[in-house]
Amino acid sequence: MSPYDDDLPVPVTGWGRTAPSAALLVRPRTFDDAAAAVRRCGARGAIARGLGRAYGDAAQNAGGAVLDMTGLDRIRTIDAEAGVVVCDAGVSLHRLMEVLLPLGWFVPVTPGTRHVTVGGAIGADIHGKNHHVSGSFSRHVLALELLTADGELRTVLPGTELFDATAGGMGLTGIVLSATVRLHRVETSLMSVDTERAADLDDLMARLTGSDDRYRYSVAWIDLLARGAATGRSVLTRGDHAPLDALPRRARRRPLGFRPLRLPPAPSLVPEGLLGRASVTVFNELWYRRAPRRRTGELQSIPAFFHPLDGVPHWNRIYGRSGFVQYQFVVGHGQEEALRAIVGRIARQGCPSFLAVLKRFGEGDPGWLSFPMPGWTLALDLPAGLPGLGVFLDELDDVVAGAGGRVYLAKDSRLRPELLAAMYPGLDRFRALRARLDPRGVFVSDLSRRLSL
Repeated sequence: MSPYDDDLPVPVTGWGRTAPSAALLVRPRTFDDAAAAVRRCGARGAIARGLGRAYGDAAQNAGGAVLDMTGLDRIRTIDAEAGVVVCDAGVSLHRLMEVLLPLGWFVPVTPGTRHVTVGGAIGADIHGKNHHVSGSFSRHVLALELLTADGELRTVLPGTELFDATAGGMGLTGIVLSATVRLHRVETSLMSVDTERAADLDDLMARLTGSDDRYRYSVAWIDLLARGAATGRSVLTRGDHAPLDALPRRARRRPLGFRPLRLPPAPSLVPEGLLGRASVTVFNELWYRRAPRRRTGELQSIPAFFHPLDGVPHWNRIYGRSGFVQYQFVVGHGQEEALRAIVGRIARQGCPSFLAVLKRFGEGDPGWLSFPMPGWTLALDLPAGLPGLGVFLDELDDVVAGAGGRVYLAKDSRLRPELLAAMYPGLDRFRALRARLDPRGVFVSDLSRRLSL
């Protein structure tokens, strides 16, 4: 039976819940199913989709096919001595943690949610709190199996053009079917965490620059409504995997236990405007004040440190029916003035973002459309219904592009296509390889159409 047989067009949207489009949702269960779906995808093409955590339109395909890859979810082999796993692309990072942590291994890179698939992690070349140490996810991929537009299953290795186009290529070079991933050794499933306040943006950047090399993981929550002398005030959280001897005696009995807390889901109907300027101002003030001025060595669980929002299923509903825009950019070292200007403009605009984080990136990876570059990255969420939001973000895009920075495609839903080449110097190489590899345009998405990728 074809994976198309029982499917009808359905609305598909990103995690931000903006701009849904209707597509034929296909659920392959085998590699052969995926190949058959690609052969039958029609003139509007196909795009792969994981767990739907891309914020914008990267995993949508209006009028075409969207391949839900979560049915390809086998962990094929684990080398517990070398720390290498081979798994299908539909396996989630959550599942890998469940299986690998008891063996003393952790995923090499995780974003702010563990509910992403390995295929999605490669397609977006995800980064985490440890980019300054470990780089992006693709740096730890030893090989991948890619289904290309001609129906061929190719083994793709690092250092090749196809690998560099696929890592961060947003699923447009083909469908990742499986991957071989190098892991990180850990002694426990707890984190040793240091927390401190930073009085303003300059104070925060100085702390990150001066001591980030002592930590594997580092991130700062930033109050983007604070103004004046407090502009950019932050709570800086840094840490590493706790060694066994740091655990209390009782916790040493099961040092590698993994038990994520799960709270009730966010309600399906949330009043518009709940996260307005007044409510977010109060939240930000309380969050900053309750944070310790300095605390060291606190033990936290992996979910609490890496994925606090995963404990609330469907947390994206809190923005109401209109959804939200996640805006993330990076500017290089030496462009701190551009970062200061953007933070100041956001504060003066009064944009109500309570999920705003600043990180420092290390060396970039070779993916032609990979987002990270050495410098500073700021991510913030904004209700999509804010008056004048589109024009305001267009202005920020101009500042970012003028500083030689870029916007993260995995979170984008509204970037102007004329800025893309300035932000991604590898764009022409990517387009040329795509034209050779997929001349009929089999792999296509709402994102690729909007930006002419």
